[in-house]
Amino acid sequence: MKIGLFDHLERSTDRPLATQFDERLEFAVAADEAGFYCLHVAEHHSSPLNMVPAPGIWLSAVARATKRIHLGPLVYLLTLYSPLRLAEEICMLDHLSKGRLEVGVGRGVSPFELNFHHVDAEESREIFFDAYECLNAALTQDEFSHDGKYFQYDKVPMPLRPLQAPHPPYWYGSSNTVGATWAGEQGMHFTANGQPELAKENIDAYRTALTKRGGPAQPKGEFPGGAAIGLLRHIVVADTDEEAERIARPALEHHADSLNWIRKNYGSSEFTNRLNVHRGADYDSWREMNMVIAGSPETVLTEIKRQAEMLGLNYLLTYLFFGNMAFADAKRSMQLFTNEVMPKLADI
Repeated sequence: MKIGLFDHLERSTDRPLATQFDERLEFAVAADEAGFYCLHVAEHHSSPLNMVPAPGIWLSAVARATKRIHLGPLVYLLTLYSPLRLAEEICMLDHLSKGRLEVGVGRGVSPFELNFHHVDAEESREIFFDAYECLNAALTQDEFSHDGKYFQYDKVPMPLRPLQAPHPPYWYGSSNTVGATWAGEQGMHFTANGQPELAKENIDAYRTALTKRGGPAQPKGEFPGGAAIGLLRHIVVADTDEEAERIARPALEHHADSLNWIRKNYGSSEFTNRLNVHRGADYDSWREMNMVIAGSPETVLTEIKRQAEMLGLNYLLTYLFFGNMAFADAKRSMQLFTNEVMPKLADI
């Protein structure tokens, strides 16, 4: 099993944002040195959940501070971009990172965020498909044209090309079987979220579609079968179970507030929850759903192994630094995970 790192980089109220950026860069360097496979960052807008709404800018800094760790958005919200401009950004990042870019794509979970950008959430699926087709053309041709419903280009030269051929690998994250099936049909790499039972449904749907397709579009030899099949989990490791919960409880509840902030402030009755993701506000409900794993190295290892066996994972996205967690606590958690948990997951 390979181990990745996920981050929203949400707003903490107890220290300046510039300090948070410095902490996260140091954290990314530590993950790079520890052998984490990839740093994935989310894209959200107009919400304290995410302070890097332009992930390319953030990842360009990460790319120059690190040497081995792969990096990429999980996901770029294709509904909010000019495909031409995004293709150029992807090319730049692929070269800046010396071919370490992994490109997650999606349409956007929050209708509110889409509406803030004057994008109709009801049309977002069609916009996404059009943008995805156009992006593929832009990344793979020296001169491309596209005549879609939402995007049109005619004989546009592309002197910028990705370092990886034909382009950086695509990833898709989903917590519903429709999106999981589509990702498998496209041969993308895949990550799930949500409680294990729902995650299993989505991973099974992805795996069925991928098998029917004949395998991943861009196989990765480091993953059995060539496709990364991952799961996101919030993880806190401390010397004892009690100490881990002391750290995880307030951090997770701060994070849950950030996740729910836009719905609370802009009317939950209008929110369409397309992801089947647990939206509880307290630590105990997340723990009951097995979506946060906190404890000693032995406790954390046992639960990760249990879920990995249940779901057939070859990739774990660890969310180690979230909410209002103190930097010292996050670093200690990573150190314990790296030294006492990660080596025992390598052969899974």
